[in-house]
Amino acid sequence: MRIIVLMKQVPDMEKVKFDREKGVIDRKSAGTEINPFDLNALEAAVQIKETRGAEVVAVCMGPPSAEVALKEAISRGADRGILLSDRKFGGSDVKATAYTLAAGIKAIGEYDLVFAGIQTVDGDTGQVGAEVAQFLDIPHIYFVEKIVEANEESVTVVTDIWDGVYVKKMKLPGLVTVTKDINSPRLPAFKDKMKSRKAVIPAWGMDELAEFLDETETGRKGSATMVKKIEVPKAVHRKGLLWRDNMDTALNEFMDILVDKKVIEVE
Repeated sequence: MRIIVLMKQVPDMEKVKFDREKGVIDRKSAGTEINPFDLNALEAAVQIKETRGAEVVAVCMGPPSAEVALKEAISRGADRGILLSDRKFGGSDVKATAYTLAAGIKAIGEYDLVFAGIQTVDGDTGQVGAEVAQFLDIPHIYFVEKIVEANEESVTVVTDIWDGVYVKKMKLPGLVTVTKDINSPRLPAFKDKMKSRKAVIPAWGMDELAEFLDETETGRKGSATMVKKIEVPKAVHRKGLLWRDNMDTALNEFMDILVDKKVIEVE
């Protein structure tokens, strides 16, 4: 069984700064880390590996420096990592990114299951997983919070969507995106972290993916959308009301607030 985990290196969102004039993220203003939801995806894959046996391959699209994220993935249980990196991939939107990731998966060869985080903390679109599945022509399940069973033929999962909890079974190969509720990602042991430093991370660009990739469909050329500006909303401060004298008036006003906020209904 082979499981592929899609990963992304993102800025530390607690420290990153925004250029309000240009409307973009200043990615140089903070360090980088693995997208938190992708760590949940990796942990889910490694747990399957430990219970029934599987090869876990981490795939990341990004600049050469992103190999650090793949080495960390190996320290957390992945068997190997592959970096998709080429200047021609730069400026990709979600569609072009998904197309390139799908090409990387095709280049790997046979696979059974693809794991991804539900979204990334820098883009927050939640679209890439489904689009990768579309380009691979495989089924997918979103919002997975529990893996019930996984084998070579199928995977059974629990999803929580809006007000409903569902048990779903999907034939493989297929793609699953997970939420943060699925598990608590393990911390790498010191020996595994030291061992992962020696890992060789192959970098695949246009030349390596030429069989599966059309240059006009990746990078800026292949992007159907473009982010023109990012607006950071102003901080919202909580407001309070205090009633001291007339409790009847206080209760009536309080009830009006609850009705207005649709907390309660009054017939």
